[in-house]
Amino acid sequence: MNSKSEDVKKLFSLIKEAKHLAALTGAGVSTLSGIRDFRGKNGLYNDMDAEKIFSMEYFLQDPSFYYDNAGSFIYNIDEKEASIVHIVLGELEKRGFLKALITQNIDLLHQKGGSKNVIEIHGSPKMHYCLRCAGIRVSFEEAAAIVRNGEMPKCPKCGRVLKPAITFFGESLPADALREAVSESQEADLMLVLGTSLTVHPAASMPEYTLRCGGRIVIVNNMPTPLDGRAEMRFEDLGQTFEGLKALLE
Repeated sequence: MNSKSEDVKKLFSLIKEAKHLAALTGAGVSTLSGIRDFRGKNGLYNDMDAEKIFSMEYFLQDPSFYYDNAGSFIYNIDEKEASIVHIVLGELEKRGFLKALITQNIDLLHQKGGSKNVIEIHGSPKMHYCLRCAGIRVSFEEAAAIVRNGEMPKCPKCGRVLKPAITFFGESLPADALREAVSESQEADLMLVLGTSLTVHPAASMPEYTLRCGGRIVIVNNMPTPLDGRAEMRFEDLGQTFEGLKALLE
């Protein structure tokens, strides 16, 4: 299905009629802001060992690898603007349509787009902490300034390099965020699945909770997903689709 205006109007009607609308977003929603996704045709996996960047085991051995490689797409976020998707989702929440936004992303662009109720199931760089010293917390802004200066944020007590509160491979997802995401997915009578290939679990299970509890899903993604056949509607172009929704909101 393409992003023809009548299809977008139908989608907007579904959004307005939903009693509990939730959204699940992946890296694809941030490509419109100039941030590369992971598994797309121009994704980080094509020319970078992304799993190594976010490996807990490797971070413990050499934290500089994370900071050297993640700097370009995490710590320069001030240079990135919220995309049409981030902005429209923020507006849908503001108007009372969108009840919960579940994201796999770690780029803080949903907050920049105006969303307040953001459930970050893969953690967040908005806080950095020491793996050894309890109570040491450094904000994203402070850490980003250090990284942009070519250095790494370090613990003022022990001197150890601080770790962002992003969930690395080898770590458990934040339990509270995961619990809230499952609860919102089960309550949703409509879920927008945006910019995600639905291949990474447990995030990919969220739309299944919605379907299992009698809700419907709408998928907007430029690559196939395992749930395409169960979607109420299916769009490929995120930008076009959300430009259409923006026009209907005005």
